[in-house]
Amino acid sequence: MSKAILMIAGDFTEDYETMVPYQFLLALGYTVHAVCPDKKAGDRVATAIHDFEGDQTYSEKRGHNFALNYDFAAVNTNDYVGLLIPGGRGPEYLRLNKRVLDIVREFNTAGKPIASVCHGAQILAAAGILKDRTCSAYPACAPEVELAGGKYADIAIDAAVTDGNLVTAPAWPAHPAWLSQFAKALGAEIKI
Repeated sequence: MSKAILMIAGDFTEDYETMVPYQFLLALGYTVHAVCPDKKAGDRVATAIHDFEGDQTYSEKRGHNFALNYDFAAVNTNDYVGLLIPGGRGPEYLRLNKRVLDIVREFNTAGKPIASVCHGAQILAAAGILKDRTCSAYPACAPEVELAGGKYADIAIDAAVTDGNLVTAPAWPAHPAWLSQFAKALGAEIKI
């Protein structure tokens, strides 16, 4: 099996939740295929920067243009050891794509690690893989997790939770915990 990770990104996925995990996994030696429905390698998606500035919810600013490096239409889930789903507003429309949901189900059925952060839980819920599972997400997604039959993990914004092959976190401040748990689920070892 290859050491490749599939990352499903899209316009207005959260900048940090797209860029940081992508770079982290590359640094661990994984190949990361960043894809988006209806796009090909070399196309770009616009990211969004979400910040917590004391309002009732996050603020949003335009982020970077993130270059995709693989064709969505060419994805074969057998070629990957794990799946990464960034949050932000992208999952709102990505969850409407049948192939995105099929990809999530295929990874789950195979027991391969799935890492989801923030609003990525919207995709997990739409894929129907949360029944009787513990899942963290941005708090505004708690109703979707629960309506999908999952148990919403109300944890600190810098924490993460693992339930079997599912590694989830509420937002980008959880990167250290979330990415550490995902690396462990992948079987990666970091030695210093």
